[in-house]
Amino acid sequence: MRRLLVAFCLLFASAWSAPSFAQSRAQLGPLCTTDTTPADQQIDACNKIIALKVFKGGQLATVYFWRAVGWNKKGDYAKAIADATEAIRLEPSQAVYNLRGSAYFDKGEYDIAIADFDDALKLGPPSGIIFHNRGNAYQGKKEYAKAIADFDAAIKADPKSAFSYQNRGNCKKALGELDGALADINQAIRLDPSLSQPLVHRTTIWRAKGEFDRAIADGTEAIRLAKDKPPVNIMTPPNSVLISAYTFRGLAYEAKGDYAHAKEDYKGALGVTASDAGSKSNQATAKVRLSLLSDTTVPTPRDAPTSTAQQTTAPSGQQQASTAPSPLPAPAGRGKRMALIIGNGAYAHVKALPNPPNDARAVAKSLRDIGFTVSEGIDLDRATMQKMTRDFLRDAARAQVAMVYYAGHGVQIDGRNYLIPIDVELKAGANMTEAMIDMDTIMAGLDDQVRTNILIFDACRNNPMAPQVAAAGANRGIEGASGLAAPASLGAGATLGAGTLIAFATAPGQVALDGEGANSPFSSALSRHIGTPGLEVQQMLTRVRAEVVSSTKNKQVPWSNSSLLGEVYLAEK
Repeated sequence: MRRLLVAFCLLFASAWSAPSFAQSRAQLGPLCTTDTTPADQQIDACNKIIALKVFKGGQLATVYFWRAVGWNKKGDYAKAIADATEAIRLEPSQAVYNLRGSAYFDKGEYDIAIADFDDALKLGPPSGIIFHNRGNAYQGKKEYAKAIADFDAAIKADPKSAFSYQNRGNCKKALGELDGALADINQAIRLDPSLSQPLVHRTTIWRAKGEFDRAIADGTEAIRLAKDKPPVNIMTPPNSVLISAYTFRGLAYEAKGDYAHAKEDYKGALGVTASDAGSKSNQATAKVRLSLLSDTTVPTPRDAPTSTAQQTTAPSGQQQASTAPSPLPAPAGRGKRMALIIGNGAYAHVKALPNPPNDARAVAKSLRDIGFTVSEGIDLDRATMQKMTRDFLRDAARAQVAMVYYAGHGVQIDGRNYLIPIDVELKAGANMTEAMIDMDTIMAGLDDQVRTNILIFDACRNNPMAPQVAAAGANRGIEGASGLAAPASLGAGATLGAGTLIAFATAPGQVALDGEGANSPFSSALSRHIGTPGLEVQQMLTRVRAEVVSSTKNKQVPWSNSSLLGEVYLAEK
C-alpha cells in the first residue's frame, strides 16, 4: 500500500551510461535494473553482475540497490536491508535510504525506518515520496498527528498521490474522524479507480459506521481487483492487499450475521502467504475468528448458566462460571459494553492464591454497576476457561467496548504470555503451553480496528512454573521467566491492534503481589476507581498506579500500553 519508490529507482538509470560497462549492461543490466522484472530473474541477473567483480563505488552500489529491490518484491526484508546497507556503504543516496527504511517498515521496526527516512531527507531536496513513507512509519507507531503532517507534505508535493490521501484517511479513521477519513479515501478512489487498497480501507469505515452491506461491496470489489490486477509495485508486500480484503470483508459478514461467508473469507485470508507485519496481524485475527465461528454449532452444556448477570454457586475448589453467550450470536446493533472477568486461585498443583476470586468479584461488581454486561468465572479449569473465553470473543464481535480482566497465575514462555487454569499440571517432557490459555490469542481475537478493547491482567503473582521449566530440560527450548512479557506482538509479527489498551498489575518481567488483605493491591485500587464518573480510562489507570505504588512502598508499579483512538470513559461523565 506504499508504492512510492519507483520514481527514486530512476535515479540509478544514469549510472548505467558509462562506456566502461555498456556491454555488460546490454547483456545483464536491463533484467537487474528494471522495476518490472520478476523478482527471481532480477536477483539472478544482479547476482551475475556482482560476480563479475568489475564494478566499484557508485556503479556497484546501483547493482546492490536493484538486488535489494528484488528481495523487497519477494518479501525477504532481511536480505533487502542487507543489500541496501551495502549500497549505502558504497555510496549513500536518498533512494537507498528510502528503500531500506521501507524494508524496516515492513518488518514493523518503525523507529529504524523513521531514522532512515530522516537520513534520506538530509541527502537531498524535500521529497513527497519520502514524506509519504515516513508518514507510514509514524502511522505504524500510532503517532497520527505526525503522520498526517507528513501526508499533508506529500499531498502538497503531489496532489494526485492517491496513496497519500488513502493513508491520511487511515490516520483520521484511527482518530475517530470517520467523515474526514471517508472524504480522503473517496478522493484516493477518484484519483485511481483501479487501486484495490483504498477500497479495503473504506471497508473498515463502512463497518465502523454499521453499514455492513457497503463494507461487503467494497471488500468484494477490492478482492476482484487484487486478483485481476495484483499490485506489482515493489512497495506493496506480496499478498497484503488480498489478505486484508478477505479479513475485513469477513469481519463485515460476521458483524452482519452471515457466518458462512465470514468463514470462507477467513479461510481465504489464511490461504495465502503473509510476509509483512500487517498481513500477519490480519491473519492472526482471521485465524482466531475462523476458529470461533467453526465451533458455533456446539451446543451449550446443560449445566451451563443462562444469565450473564447471575453468579453460579459451587462448592469450594470447583469451577464457577456465570456466562452463557449464545453459541451462534445473532447480529445486533453496536453499542454494547461487555466484560470477561476471570479469577483463578484454587490451584491444585501449583501454589494456591487466596485473593483472585475476591478480586474478580469486586471488579465484576464495579463493571456491572456502570452498565457492563459481565461474564464472570471463578476458579476455572482449562476446558471451562477456554470455552468461556471463546464464547466471549465470539460475542464481542457485536460490542462497542470489550474488556477482559484476569486475576491469577500467569507466566511467559519464550516471550509469549499464558494464563493458567486451576487444573494445570506440568510434568517433565510435557507440552507446557497446551495446558494454558495463550494471551496472544485473546488479543488477536479482539483486533479488528473498530472496537475499543481494554485488557487488564492482575497476573504473575509469582512464577509457579519455575520448577517445571527446570524439569523440562534445556533441550526443549522452553524458557520461563518471572512476570509477563510486554505485548510487542500478537503471534507471528502482528502489532498491538488499533483501539486497544492493555494493562498489567506490574511492569513487564516483574511479579505482582497477592496482598495481605482480601484483595490484591492492584484490584483493590482498580475496583475503587473504575466506576468514577467522568474519569477517562487512562487517567483512571494513572490513579490506580499511584495508589498501588504507595500501598506497596514502590515494590509494584502497574504498567500499560495504549493504542486507543480517543478518550474512553467507562463510567459516564
